[in-house]
Amino acid sequence: MLISATPSGQRYNVEARGKGEPLALLHGFSGAASTWDSIAEELADDFQLVLIDLLGHGASDAPRDTARYRMESVAADIVDLLDTLGVAKPHLLGYSMGGRLALFLALRYPTRISSLILESASPGLADERAQARRRQDDNILAEKIEARGIAWFVDYWERRPLWASQSDEQIGRQRSQRLANNPLGLANCLRAMGAGAQPNLWGALPSLALPTCLIVGERDAKFRQINQAMRAAMPKARVTIIPAAGHNTHLEQPAAFCRALRSFMDCV
Repeated sequence: MLISATPSGQRYNVEARGKGEPLALLHGFSGAASTWDSIAEELADDFQLVLIDLLGHGASDAPRDTARYRMESVAADIVDLLDTLGVAKPHLLGYSMGGRLALFLALRYPTRISSLILESASPGLADERAQARRRQDDNILAEKIEARGIAWFVDYWERRPLWASQSDEQIGRQRSQRLANNPLGLANCLRAMGAGAQPNLWGALPSLALPTCLIVGERDAKFRQINQAMRAAMPKARVTIIPAAGHNTHLEQPAAFCRALRSFMDCV
């Protein structure tokens, strides 16, 4: 269902499934609510799932104003959506880009979240030169997406080394969903909410008192290192490594992912 986020007026596609404690889920770049299908059926037995197509993705709006995609704007929209749905204090799960957004939201609105689950996420880039290089790379990719179209982007995206641990079937399962995205939405999301554009959140991690579970794949060496550093900086964080998984642990090893999530929830 499409819901307008007030006061912004942007329309977000939101799906609700299951019963129990509320769990809001934020997908990664080029994803949509349907990318959680590998785990949604099982989790819906115990949780009220709130699955959101982020701005510029899926059936949600894809505005031309790049500023609308900034983390502070999208985080405020999500809080407004939760208010509209009558969801007062959900657990919050975010994957990759959605995890970076979930971390920002938890830091900005800590009283609105019960706990935080971050899958293959980071607090951004601490080095300013690295951040500037990534911002330049994201802007170049955004221009190519607009110029060459969604089919070119999906072909390019599927060849990234980040997905080397995924089977052809797992990659293919995501293809039609990725092709359904709006190229303008993806381009603007890169420009305003990509890793080069997002705020550096490393310095704020010690202030986050929410129970936090950091989930990362055994085969994702870069994010294993990032998440261990995050855990050291956060007062109530723990790291769970999913065996035989790369960046997208909930797709590659859904049963193990659900066990890790439930184990964390039992302790919250």
